[in-house]
Amino acid sequence: MSFNKSQAQAIRHKEGPMLVLAGPGSGKTLVITQRTKYLIEEYGVDPSGILVITFTRAAAREMQERFQKLMAGTARVTFGTFHAVFFSILKHAYGYTAADILREEQKYAYLREILEHIELEIDDEADFLAGILSEISSVKNERIALESYHARNCPDQVFQKIYQTYEQKLQKARQLDFDDMMVYCLELFESRPDILKAWQNKYRYILIDECQDINQIQYDIVRLLAAPEDNLFIVGDDDQSIYRFRGAKPEIMLNFREDYPKAQRVLLDTNYRSTPDIVEGALRIIANNKARFPKQINTVRKKGRDIKFAECANPQEEYREVIRQLKYYREQGIEWNQMAILFRTNTQPGRLMERLLEYNIPFRAKDRIPNLYDHWITRDILAYIRLAVKELSRQDFFQIMNRPKRYFSREAFDKPVVEFQSLRNFYEGKNWMQERIDKMEYDLKLLKNMPPYSAVNYIRHGIGYEEYLKEYADFRRLSAEDLYDTLNQLQESARPYQNYEEWFRHMEEYTRELREQAAARIQVPDGVTLSTMHASKGLEYQLVILIDVNEGITPYRKAVLEADLEEERRMFYVAMTRAKTYLHIYSLQEQYGKKLSPSRFIGEYYLDRAGLVKGAPVNHKKYGDGVIREVQENKVKIYFPGPGKELLLDIHYCMSNQLLRLGVSKG
Repeated sequence: MSFNKSQAQAIRHKEGPMLVLAGPGSGKTLVITQRTKYLIEEYGVDPSGILVITFTRAAAREMQERFQKLMAGTARVTFGTFHAVFFSILKHAYGYTAADILREEQKYAYLREILEHIELEIDDEADFLAGILSEISSVKNERIALESYHARNCPDQVFQKIYQTYEQKLQKARQLDFDDMMVYCLELFESRPDILKAWQNKYRYILIDECQDINQIQYDIVRLLAAPEDNLFIVGDDDQSIYRFRGAKPEIMLNFREDYPKAQRVLLDTNYRSTPDIVEGALRIIANNKARFPKQINTVRKKGRDIKFAECANPQEEYREVIRQLKYYREQGIEWNQMAILFRTNTQPGRLMERLLEYNIPFRAKDRIPNLYDHWITRDILAYIRLAVKELSRQDFFQIMNRPKRYFSREAFDKPVVEFQSLRNFYEGKNWMQERIDKMEYDLKLLKNMPPYSAVNYIRHGIGYEEYLKEYADFRRLSAEDLYDTLNQLQESARPYQNYEEWFRHMEEYTRELREQAAARIQVPDGVTLSTMHASKGLEYQLVILIDVNEGITPYRKAVLEADLEEERRMFYVAMTRAKTYLHIYSLQEQYGKKLSPSRFIGEYYLDRAGLVKGAPVNHKKYGDGVIREVQENKVKIYFPGPGKELLLDIHYCMSNQLLRLGVSKG
């Protein structure tokens, strides 16, 4: 087998630390498996002394299978995830068994018990529990003092109570979760030099895949394990580090040579996956990140089609265009499973999925795409509507009676059907409560004959449901805008329907079709992939379509700090480099009645910073063609002969607003 120069350099590396920068499609799995083979066959290393660590069981299994084919299945190299490797160490030290590991469903069961005990009323329970578990993981992995931790999902005191009770349950049951494996393993190595020495003697060569995803505690353990010989071979791409929310730090890779001054570094600088247009475009955007290794990547493929950008008037136009492109490429012979639609968050593709079902385009979702009509906010809105058009069931009434706050007590209801007169009798003499009862009865009468779109709008603004969402968001430390987005999607879905019956029928049919489609996808995996940018990492497709590439969506509106924006840019870079041959990028002009701006990343594509040099021709959206006279750190001085002006422009502003492009106007 032939290797390029940089691959050969990495494969033949023998001892000491090495950092391998492996860009998208550069053959990192090949390098890891071939280097392992080389250690055994050329350097005589005992296979049992080699440890290859990956981040997922699937990746470990794939790596091991590829290696065993190379070696005809004889070598006893250890392949495993961080958790599997560290648990093996704990098993030998403390006698833990698989039964001691807390299963995923047990975690959720424990947390539900805790919520009941502290009487916390949560509407979005699944999201809340997932968020709390992520925070528990952060506290453990970052080794943060609980009293110093600022919770993201609820008030600090509430989180501290949940965390402490959760830990008590684990200790009482003598169980450990995945994060405990890291904490206990580090504590073991730090307190027992003899045990550490035994494992250092066992694993003399350590290779780590996807090292850009490593967190601090994992890195600390690996450094101890690799000492004193430091035969640590790490492979990854700092430009693809997109898991900060899990504690991953690109700084670990960036500072590797500070930790290991003698470490060699090699860049796998050939992309075997994508066309030059895609690789160059992605590099132009990621070059705007400051915390990264500068890279020049070559491609072996011939020039392909330019990246296609399109600005759509609204989501409906975007969906029509996406479907048109999917059908076009299928007619050109590209299989459905070689196409992917990527998006920033898993709430984006709901309406698009409805359109795909309408056009019988098969699809499969990489992530759990929530059904809008199952959302707790939707359930609240539908409860209001059912109360307006049907009898006042106590179940529906209880769901929304204090959304917004009306201060109704459950003690006021003792029958399965609510009667407003009985409610008035219960609150007799309390004029402020009588006014609230009158207002609610009036609101429900108004809702009865409204078209669905108007009804959702009235519940939001006339009844005051958005006020409730704002209060709930403040308590949960959520963005109220995220909750309003769900309302926007729901209201938009109601627009085509004239009455509630039609709208309800559509919801039922869509939910049924979604279940049938999900069941069919289990047996027939052939379909267009729908995936978040996060979940797309490591995958590749002939055609990739990126949707909703707008400010506030990509990059996401919560990304305010420079580190957050750089991660958003890395995510976009990952999404672009999933494409092998064709890449389409769509942005919106308007959504939910609000004007949107195209993403700054599109502006960064059109305005390559490297091309901003004295004498370069440029074109400004307002001033026309010009010539660069001077380039400062963040500003550029340009002379525009048309208006006869010399202007000093902010480079970042021009990029973000797509005001400036290199080259002169055509025609």
